[in-house]
Amino acid sequence: MVNVRISTDVAEKFPGLQVRALYVDGVRVDPVDERLESFKVEVYRRIRESRSPESLRDDPLFRAYRDFFWSLGIDPTKTRPASEALVRRIVQGRDLPRINTLVDSYNIASALSGIPIAAFDADRLSGEELRMRFSVPGEGFVGIGMDTPRELTGREIVMEDGEGPVAIYPYRDADRTKVTDSTRRVILVVCGAPGVPSSALDLAEELLRNVIGGYSLTK
Repeated sequence: MVNVRISTDVAEKFPGLQVRALYVDGVRVDPVDERLESFKVEVYRRIRESRSPESLRDDPLFRAYRDFFWSLGIDPTKTRPASEALVRRIVQGRDLPRINTLVDSYNIASALSGIPIAAFDADRLSGEELRMRFSVPGEGFVGIGMDTPRELTGREIVMEDGEGPVAIYPYRDADRTKVTDSTRRVILVVCGAPGVPSSALDLAEELLRNVIGGYSLTK
């Protein structure tokens, strides 16, 4: 288990906020794996049979993350919580983007559980812990796929290592610490929000371990 320290002001504003972090050593990251591709097909089928665009609107987990986003000044109809964005894409008949086997695996675990999941290459992190805090107005953040830094407003919650922000919580990871084909040690973060029960995070953690370990459905 990895230590994630939540700053006092974040904890006081969001007393129900829970975060889980897992450390996995010796991972192998491939561009594609046929077992995983077959597993994705089954996941897509299951989600499309059990969900609809209308049902997502009233899903209690997604509603909790939307409320969390509104409280941070983020419009969740424009910037979707990560897990909801994945499920919406699947329900609309589109497959998830193929990145690599590790990223694809935790995206599947996120879609199945409804919980956002972040990942960081442990060898690219600086320091002994991750810390959650409010951003500093004007500080820069370079997310995956971004060409120029985004200027933060002071309302966002960021996760940081010893060098600075590694994620805007809970929906955008930094380019500096992203998972690549050369990643061998990874930290996976199960991202909670006020109103999200511990049991939902437990399920996400279990699915994460099972999917990364063997691409098999257990629930």
